[in-house]
Amino acid sequence: MRYITISALVLLLLRLDIGVADAHALLDHADPRVGNTVKSPNVVSLWFTQNVESTFSTIEVVDSNGARMNAGNAVVDKSDRKLLRVPVKVLPAGTYTVKWHVLSADTHTTEGNFTFHVAQ
Repeated sequence: MRYITISALVLLLLRLDIGVADAHALLDHADPRVGNTVKSPNVVSLWFTQNVESTFSTIEVVDSNGARMNAGNAVVDKSDRKLLRVPVKVLPAGTYTVKWHVLSADTHTTEGNFTFHVAQ
């Protein structure tokens, strides 16, 4: 009987761990959209699948030479905690990489990157 109880507890804990793994904040969509060609934006906005913590979440926008194009720090929107925004400098025509790192409300971190293009 004790073996069955311990086995059931282990299975329950494994099942709970699988549920937590699905709760990471992943990139849902962005503006500018991933891979799109746009006019120079004033702000880069990223929406995630979970609420993110402003203190430990960052966005860095870099040009093809690696120069940082941020005009300030990334902040979480007060009315939508899944939205992280960063103001950017005027972007000349070219390809830009957005690098993001976020801490979700469940204390897990995720990171990623994508590119977009600016046309004249």
